[in-house]
Amino acid sequence: KSAETSPSVVFENIQGCSLKRLSMLLESISGLAVDDDFTVEVIPDINVAVATFIKSIDAEEFVKKCSQNKKVNELKITARLLELTQSIKAENVPASVSAECISVYFQSPQNGGGPVSDVQLFPEKNAAIITFCDHKGNT
Repeated sequence: KSAETSPSVVFENIQGCSLKRLSMLLESISGLAVDDDFTVEVIPDINVAVATFIKSIDAEEFVKKCSQNKKVNELKITARLLELTQSIKAENVPASVSAECISVYFQSPQNGGGPVSDVQLFPEKNAAIITFCDHKGNT
């Protein structure tokens, strides 16, 4: 098991739950405030949401609390830690941007980045896959 865990939790099967309702439920379980202590992003295409904690918490314990929560179980929502990854996908990347420019941008600590090992451009999709030397760069 990794010594580090992700600060993000994936919630699956959220079709019966609006963003507002999910956010309030997560606030209730965690005792934290949405926007100040964590963010929630809904990905409707695959019926999931991702909560990313800004405030340091025991994410594994939070997942456990979610699995024991009556309302979460009634809604048939499941929670799991988001796996740590070394790659991210950047969208809406102008076709004119070079791999070198993307690499420099994502290496900047001011942008939450770190050392980049590879950049793959997909100009026809206005996207790029950025791979970091380790998962700490993809924040």
